[in-house]
Amino acid sequence: MESLTVFLILLVLGYVFGKLAEGRHYRSIQAREEMLVRLPTTSCKKPMGKSTPISHAELVHGHVVISIDYFKQLLAGLRNFFGGTVQSYETLLDRARREAILRLKESCPTANEILNLRIETSSISKGGNSERVGSVEVLAYGTAIYYSQASTQHSPL
Repeated sequence: MESLTVFLILLVLGYVFGKLAEGRHYRSIQAREEMLVRLPTTSCKKPMGKSTPISHAELVHGHVVISIDYFKQLLAGLRNFFGGTVQSYETLLDRARREAILRLKESCPTANEILNLRIETSSISKGGNSERVGSVEVLAYGTAIYYSQASTQHSPL
């Protein structure tokens, strides 16, 4: 009986602290997205309707590894058993993708535009069981475009 009580207490603590950490991370992501909204990022291969001369371009990337907490892992295991959408992994991937894109944008704050955005996702398994996800790794990369100084003075960006 004692071990069941300890298990339930740890489960509740995992849920509470996991929910707090996730909420704090989402608030951080939203605040940083608002600050970087002026930097357009697209998967297009050509600049968005601009015929302005480009001074230079560079490859930029953002990378993040986010771990799943044990409570969400337990819920995902139950959902896999009964079938259906695994929402705990959906929020994990959403946070990881958004964070990777933000880190990409933060790596080139003076760029005028980011083109050809690509996102690579992989799971990092925990232990010998390859079906059990421990963490998710997301890499976002693209081409940062910098327009020449004379033409950016008239640009709405």
